[in-house]
Amino acid sequence: MGGTEVLCTASAETRVPPFLRGQGLGWVTAEYGMLPRATHTRGDREAARGKQSGRTQEIQRLIGRSLRAVVDRRAMGEMSVTLDCDVLNADGGTRCASITGAYVALALAFRRLHERGVLMQNPLRAQVAAVSCGIREGVALLDLDYEEDSSAEADANFVLADTGIVEIQGTAEQAPFSPAQFTELMALAQSGVAALFEVQRAALGA
Repeated sequence: MGGTEVLCTASAETRVPPFLRGQGLGWVTAEYGMLPRATHTRGDREAARGKQSGRTQEIQRLIGRSLRAVVDRRAMGEMSVTLDCDVLNADGGTRCASITGAYVALALAFRRLHERGVLMQNPLRAQVAAVSCGIREGVALLDLDYEEDSSAEADANFVLADTGIVEIQGTAEQAPFSPAQFTELMALAQSGVAALFEVQRAALGA
């Protein structure tokens, strides 16, 4: 998405976390990471530091929540799918690109499992994508790059399904923004996600 590149893969396993065993429900989770030179200056590998940052953990949880919102977990049976989102190049909106790409990876995985008879039906029940919006110098912008994001007065991440809202994260960086400005950002996000839906469908050959 723009200058941001994220490699997204889906891996399925015929087991679930201990807290779900015996319930007949599947699980979808995510792991997120940035390569050291994904940013303008080199960042340390989190594995070398021995722990993940709070930011990384928060983004992983967001990706997992976003994908679980559009999955019928009972149709999965006791199966887990892990979505790995590795940022190759970061130019703003990496969490949004991760969600958008992870949906494609998950859809491909479910399709293959269904075709092979591992799943009786495709568990996906909706399409989901995400995009960032923000206000910079009083102007509402769609899909902020790093320069725009770092100087924005307000920014928000919109995770939207084709059936409704999944999650919205909004923050005033310099001064509060008005309900009217939020409505403008929401409209921008809806138009952006609609375009992303088309790209996802094209990637899936749908």
